Amino acid sequence: MSLKIGDLAPDFKLFSKNTTGEPKEFSLSDYKGKNVVVLFYPLAFTGVCTTEMCTVSEGFEQYESLNAVVLGISADSIFSQEAWAKANKITIPLLSDFNSEVMTKYGTKYPDGGFVLGLNGVSKRAAFVVDKNGKIAYAEVLENAGELPNFEKIKEVLKTLK
Repeated sequence: MSLKIGDLAPDFKLFSKNTTGEPKEFSLSDYKGKNVVVLFYPLAFTGVCTTEMCTVSEGFEQYESLNAVVLGISADSIFSQEAWAKANKITIPLLSDFNSEVMTKYGTKYPDGGFVLGLNGVSKRAAFVVDKNGKIAYAEVLENAGELPNFEKIKEVLKTLK
């Protein structure tokens, strides 16, 4: 079961390497007072995921102007995320949920064997907007990994939270 609008967003502590070149811990609570867009994606180096993260990176100023930070989360290791980010000029922090703990808390994890080729521990593509007080203001969990989140709706919600 995924989170609903109005629910308190579960805090998390995950590592990223792609923004600094060194492992750095990120926590949702680090962004209290800011709006946060949390994007779960299945796997680095795949077509739709690359399109999603490159599009968000290219339009990052739009999110900044809406007082929002964007974080990407997948089960990929910090090393593969770093290589993928460098190869595709992805500038948002990509956080490694290698043990699938955060995707489980957010209700985005595919059931065992539910992803392509029966892969386990992979997140569905999902988008959450967490407001300045840590509550879910928008939630979208997609069953089809080939679809992208509704970025226009995400921006509309962020405008109301500014």
